[in-house]
Amino acid sequence: MDRFAPLAEGPGLVEEARVSRLRPMLRRFWPDLRPFRWGFVLLLVLSVAMPGVEAFEIWLFQRVVDHVLLPKDISAMYSIALLYVGLSLLGGVISWVDSYLAAWIGEQLQLNIRARMLARLQSVSTTTLDKLRAGDVLTRLTSDVAAVEGLTIGVGITLVGSIAKLGFFGFALFRLDWRLALLSLTVVPAFWVIGQRFARRLKAVSRERRRRAGGLTSVAEESLAVTSLVQIHGREAEEAARFDREARAVLANELGAARLSATFPLIVDFMELLGVLAVMAGGTWAMRNDRLTLGGLLVFLTYLSQMYKPVRSLGDLGNNIVMAMAGVERVEEVLDLRPGVLECPGPIVLNPAKVRGEVEVVDVKFTYPGALVPALRGISCRFRPGRLSVLNGPSGSGKSTMIRMLARLDDPDEGTVRLDGTDLQELQIRTLRDTVTVLLQEAPVLDATVRENITFAKPDADDEAVWAALRAAGVDDVVAALPEGLDARLQQRGRSLSGGQRQRIALARALVTGAKVLILDEPTTGLDRAAADRFLATLRELVPTRTIIIATHDTEVLAAADDVITLRNELRPTGDPERLQLLPVQDLLPLDEPVPPARIEI
Repeated sequence: MDRFAPLAEGPGLVEEARVSRLRPMLRRFWPDLRPFRWGFVLLLVLSVAMPGVEAFEIWLFQRVVDHVLLPKDISAMYSIALLYVGLSLLGGVISWVDSYLAAWIGEQLQLNIRARMLARLQSVSTTTLDKLRAGDVLTRLTSDVAAVEGLTIGVGITLVGSIAKLGFFGFALFRLDWRLALLSLTVVPAFWVIGQRFARRLKAVSRERRRRAGGLTSVAEESLAVTSLVQIHGREAEEAARFDREARAVLANELGAARLSATFPLIVDFMELLGVLAVMAGGTWAMRNDRLTLGGLLVFLTYLSQMYKPVRSLGDLGNNIVMAMAGVERVEEVLDLRPGVLECPGPIVLNPAKVRGEVEVVDVKFTYPGALVPALRGISCRFRPGRLSVLNGPSGSGKSTMIRMLARLDDPDEGTVRLDGTDLQELQIRTLRDTVTVLLQEAPVLDATVRENITFAKPDADDEAVWAALRAAGVDDVVAALPEGLDARLQQRGRSLSGGQRQRIALARALVTGAKVLILDEPTTGLDRAAADRFLATLRELVPTRTIIIATHDTEVLAAADDVITLRNELRPTGDPERLQLLPVQDLLPLDEPVPPARIEI
């Protein structure tokens, strides 16, 4: 099963995250933290300094009891008060710098990781992306990335700070009375054992918690995306029930995590109480033997209560680590997705002005991951500049797959696709994208201005180039009639435009790049005949300067084509008597030398 693929039944909507080790995780995300390493070092120094200030403040309390309260001597209070004020100001400055610096480094780290994840998702083959659930991916980009920040920064600060507190307060305890100190530490092993047992149980709960959160988001996203379909077929109750089932699973998991999180402090508090009671009994005995003053005992108990906090923090740290690791593992899965296409070392960079736009497909075979049969087998043909070529064939014959090969959205398993005689895999990807552009069937329009929609494909295009593209697409009059012109904002998915206008805006976006090869996937789908004819007339005007390839069933487009390449999808038995699987047969018929209108079957 593909990584992120939904589970069909039962356990949930997304697969359980894989199990990873802590040290490799930290090594993996160190490059993201490296630019802020000196700030992180400063955070660790502040984490050590703050317990030192606290320890000194507690020691001053002993001076107050033994030298001010018991002897009733107010004169000794002045110097102690000045020290208290100074320590309070110092602690405040350390706390402020620590909080701000931790927030700044943490947000920068999350920003870098999210940028890496989005870049990886943008590089993944669209066939892989189509298998991912958008809601689950969004959860990985948000809360799961926050888990990485908690694991790399939060855990480090907590660990160093807790060890520093143990060092300062432990030293103070032994300095006051080493016998009482040893007595107070008898409960520490119990803290550790309890923490380890809870960590193991919480680990499984945390993974399921993350998985369920992604599933709930996915259900909500999918349901809202097809609201019209739900209403048309009267499936509102079923969709509500589907959401309720996933929400109840999330609720059950959250309650399980809450029970574990609530039980751990109860046991720890009880262990702390036993330790404090033992110290009070031992302290009373020490005072009777004049080994400890009242101020010393009070300060000892204060140090002890403060020392139990880092012990508890270290116990919680294991729980926090396993909870964070559940999210980090899901982030790693995104970063480990294989890019759809890779650029070869030393790629060829084409001069756009010299590109002719001749595309050759030579003996191409391609099989989608997990598919039993190839989508394309032994395909060879040629698309010439200055001609309108149409890819035709029944559903499943490989038209969309052919488009993916021509635009290098995927690489063929066998064979080559060439542009002006050069294998696409040898070209710089940026050069290829500037030379070959695809107009998708959905013709997506952004919730942005007309200018921003057109220049999306070429951010440095000026207004003159934008208007030229709009004129070439035959939609300049529509934009000119808008009150704001190029600054008019199109609604989400271009709802303020008709279907034909959206197609033309998308065509203008493709044309502004100056690409010599224009590939269109079912461009007239959803258009009325008049709008389709206008769109086709626009394409015919562009033919002399470009190689235009259209995948379509539209008979009007077929009639206007210079070359029609039909992909046949006959079925024949495999020859294996135990397998009745049928394979598509796509015989080789190359598109030979020029000229008259051609009707080729492949």
